[in-house]
Amino acid sequence: MNTGIPSFIEARLKLVRADFALDVDLQLPGQGVTALFGPSGCGKTSCLRSLAGLERAQGRVTVNQTVWQDDARKQWLPTHRRALGYVFQEASLFPHLSVQRNIDYGLRRTPVERRKVSQQRAVDLLGIGHLLDRMPATLSGGERQRVAMARALATSPEVLLMDEPLAALDAQRKAEVLPYLEQLQRQLQIPVIYVSHSMDEVARLAQHMVLLRAGQVVAQGPVTELLSSLDLPLAQGDLASSMVQASVQSHDAADHLSTLVFDGGRLQLVMAHARAAGSPVQLRVQARDVSLSLTRPEGSSILNILPVQVLDLREDGPGQAMVSLQTGSTRLLARITQHSARVLQLRPGMQVFAQIKGMALLD
Repeated sequence: MNTGIPSFIEARLKLVRADFALDVDLQLPGQGVTALFGPSGCGKTSCLRSLAGLERAQGRVTVNQTVWQDDARKQWLPTHRRALGYVFQEASLFPHLSVQRNIDYGLRRTPVERRKVSQQRAVDLLGIGHLLDRMPATLSGGERQRVAMARALATSPEVLLMDEPLAALDAQRKAEVLPYLEQLQRQLQIPVIYVSHSMDEVARLAQHMVLLRAGQVVAQGPVTELLSSLDLPLAQGDLASSMVQASVQSHDAADHLSTLVFDGGRLQLVMAHARAAGSPVQLRVQARDVSLSLTRPEGSSILNILPVQVLDLREDGPGQAMVSLQTGSTRLLARITQHSARVLQLRPGMQVFAQIKGMALLD
């Protein structure tokens, strides 16, 4: 899919092992977060390590038009000469060095003329100023990962590679670290390639996605498009969902109810804390929480009812159908029974009403 954003990373990589083969052709944007997504064993980490030069795959890698690898021309930059930061699943801090000295290590390996992110900026962004004198053994898992991220940022990377940085954390620690990851992608102009098998993390953090299966690229493009494509496994099953980019229009303090506007209409959402008018909001809508009606329901407790057009529908398991919908430029999914789809006589091009029973606020 063409994102309209010039490619920042272009990579054609092949890596063959006894029981696995990676064969990918990537064109990744130079801004925001790109998620490498797929089930365990699909090649996400192998792909990331190959980009970093930690795995010796064959092919070509360019970053911002700088050649990191071109086997046809016998060009190869070792990992330590690639302008990248790498955050592993485990924080991998030097246990004998304080937090301050761990970050200093990342700073020292970066030539002065290439330093774009000051140590203080990295410390402030990750909220670890109060930890600088501590030793790694005294930190929580979430604190260790934030220090590892600060160390990676201190290298002033042209791209930040993150290999499931939240996988080793429990739910409480993940909730602690996620806001810092969001802040990094909002405030720094450093593209991030983020490996994950958690759709919750991808939906919250990423704008672009590469979907991998068995070492090959199934699809790549904007997350919103891939989530709602009935041709892809992401739009199948009980966990299928879509994303809505909206902004706050107003807030009713008495009912804690915010009105949101998006390209397709208005939505209302209970928000305990009011946000300023114009604030961006990202929502995730589960397909199972969307029902359809031929006429606008009256006297319903459901707040959000939108006129939509049916784009397509597919069988989605025994007795189930997945329906792709559009309102404005926004795509939604509805998972309903095949019986309902037959009774409503749903077909592409048809105008119906979508009732949204629930939404998750992602940011």
